Formats: sequence, C-alpha cells, structure tokens
Amino acid sequence: MDALLIIGGLLLMLVGLVWLVMRAFATSLLWGWGSLIPPITLIYVVRHWARARSAVMLIALGVIPLVVGLTLLANKDAERLAAIARLDWLKPEVQAPAELAIDLRGQLNGQPFRPQQGELIDGVLVLREGLDFFALRELSIRLPQPVEGAVRVDVLPQDSGNLPEVELSWLLPEQDLPEARRLSRGYTLHLDLQPQAPNRLVGDFHLVLPPSFKTSLSGRVELYRDRLRYAQGQVDTRYDSRDTIAHVLQDYLQRRFATRDVRELKLPVFTFEGDTLELQVDAQVAGRSESLPIRLQKRPQHGWTVSGDRFPALPAVVSRPPAQQSDAAPVEERLSRPLDRRQRFSLARLQRNPEQYRNLSMRLSRASGGTVEGRFVGVDADGSIRLSQQMGSGGGQASFSFKPEEIGRLELLEP
Repeated sequence: MDALLIIGGLLLMLVGLVWLVMRAFATSLLWGWGSLIPPITLIYVVRHWARARSAVMLIALGVIPLVVGLTLLANKDAERLAAIARLDWLKPEVQAPAELAIDLRGQLNGQPFRPQQGELIDGVLVLREGLDFFALRELSIRLPQPVEGAVRVDVLPQDSGNLPEVELSWLLPEQDLPEARRLSRGYTLHLDLQPQAPNRLVGDFHLVLPPSFKTSLSGRVELYRDRLRYAQGQVDTRYDSRDTIAHVLQDYLQRRFATRDVRELKLPVFTFEGDTLELQVDAQVAGRSESLPIRLQKRPQHGWTVSGDRFPALPAVVSRPPAQQSDAAPVEERLSRPLDRRQRFSLARLQRNPEQYRNLSMRLSRASGGTVEGRFVGVDADGSIRLSQQMGSGGGQASFSFKPEEIGRLELLEP
C-alpha cells in the first residue's frame, strides 16, 4: 500500500510538472525553454499564476499521497526509507566475498543457479542460493546413510534400490513460500568429494534430472562437513551454531575436570536470540555422568565463552619414543613402586588436577579456625573444594564446600 501511494504521488507530480512546462511553451517560446530550469519555473508561476494554477494544484495534489506513503513506510521499515533517502538504490550492489569456492554451470528449474552456501552434514548435501530464511533456489540430496571421509556416488537413470533422494525448491518474487519437487530415481548423479582441512569437502559434482524438472548442473563444489567456522586455523567462536557451542563446552568441561575424556555431550534445544545462553548440559566425564547448569556469553572479540571460566589449559600431549631395551628393567622397577601423592601436594595442584585426588581422605584447616576431615569429592565452578564425611552408623553423608580464601591448610592423608 505504501509503495502504491508513493508511486501514485510521484506520477501526479510528474504529470503536473509536464503540464506546467506545456503551459509555459504556450505562453511563449522563451518562457517554455526557461521553465526547464527550476528557478525560472518558479518565476513563471509567480508572473503567470492564472495560467500555471491548474498545473501547480495537480503537483500539490500529488504531494499528499507521496507524504502519506512515506509516513507509512517509515512506520513499517525505517531502515528501508533511510536507504532510499541515501540513494543506496543507485549504488552498484557489492557482493560479499564467498566463503566457499563453488563453480557450477547449468540451471535449476530453468533458471541460472549460483549457490553461495554448501554443506554435507549427516548425509544431506545442500546447496543454497540466497541468504534469506527461504532460499531463492535450493538443491538438497539426501544420501542413503551418513558418510565420513571421501564421498563417491554414481547413479544412472536405470538404477533402482536405495538411491539418494533429490529435492529442488525455489521462491518466486510473488510467492511467500517456496515450491518444492522431489524424486528418488530416474536421474544421473556423480559425486567425487575429497576431505580438505579443517572441515571441508572439495570435488566434482554432476547432476541431470528428467527434462520436466529443467535442471542440469555440472562443475566443482566446496562444502562444509560441519557447522564450525575457522579463523587462522582455530575455531571461530563468534559464529552462531550448535556445533560452536558444543566445541566451547567440550573444551570447558575438559579443563574443568582436568581430563580429556569427555563424551556423549548432550545439549538442550536452544535458539540464538541474544548474547547469553542458559543451558543444562549432560556429559560423560571420565566414565561418570555429569549434569551442570552453564551460562554462556558472547563477546565481540572472544566470541562465546562460559561465564566464570578460569580453569587453566590442559598440558599438551607429548608423544614419547619407545624406551630402549636396556632401560626396560629400571622402568619396570620404577613403575612397581607406588606413587605417594602426599609428596608435593598443595591446594593449587589439587585445583589443576582434581581427578588425581578424587575420593582420597583429606584434612582441611579453616583460616578462621576449626578442622574438617573427609573424602575429596570435586571442585565447583567457582573453585570451591568439596569434601564428604560419613555421619555415624546410619550411613548418611554430609557434604562441605570451602572457598579457597577460607582454607588455611589442606593435607592429603592417603598416599
């Protein structure tokens, strides 16, 4: 409606302006040519108001729908109105640099297909053209089963059995929802994709559908294997995706529990609607089930991070060469001696590697006075030390938590 009002107002103003120039030529040839210059046009209107009045009224009449249309547009989409006022529509469109090197020739549904996005995740290959929620044109190929590593698929029109399912969708300008077509046989498909670090597949792509689909594509594609993005060889935690959050939490849990054995990480369903996330995370950590409430924040420079994360990085894994035969006896002798963990024990060492001391008996002396003995349970998110103590003959247990600043001395009572 706003667009119709704006266009209608402009047309009325244009007709009125042409009428005014025609009236000026009817007055005299000199006034006619002079009326093409805006300042002289105003002089003509003042000097010959009787002749110019009808044309000026038509121009004024066109201003009314123009103003109403611009007001409606400002209320509905102020950014679009600002772009029109800045004359952005006159500037050439600047294409953002493509993340993937996709070079396909051919057409989809009879139209040129130039995808900017591509992925092959969980056995589904997707190529999309357009960055909106609904793609302008999209091709998806659902493989019979997920694949890892290199991908090689060849299908001919006469083949039958469990074949990949091909789906096309496109969005026409006058439509709100895309149209889709699907087929599972009677087409030609060739895929030859090779893994490329860190998370891409690159190779040949060839697809020919029956003539009624008006689709034939051939060339080379580059696809993402997951929804992680990398910057300078590291995972870019600023990218919003479920895989990014899983990567951040995996690293956090490994450092928090001082072990690389973190498996079966389960995340609830969530959406990216702000700069914070509140999640209940379940995982298997060193063979134990852990369920933790975790809050994540997104910062412009560092991306997604866990609130209160102050745990140190895990030591790098150093591969050692196999020991020489002559050293076998001394190594066996050293390994046969039990390690006394009471030596060099300290609060800092406990916080760095809590798994090494779990369930061992300890004595904690508080800075304000008093002593508590119990078995070490773990380290909380804020660095507090948790001890459990058997209560009498009833079999119950009491749990105590002490912040580092409350601890005067901590002793390990078992080797």
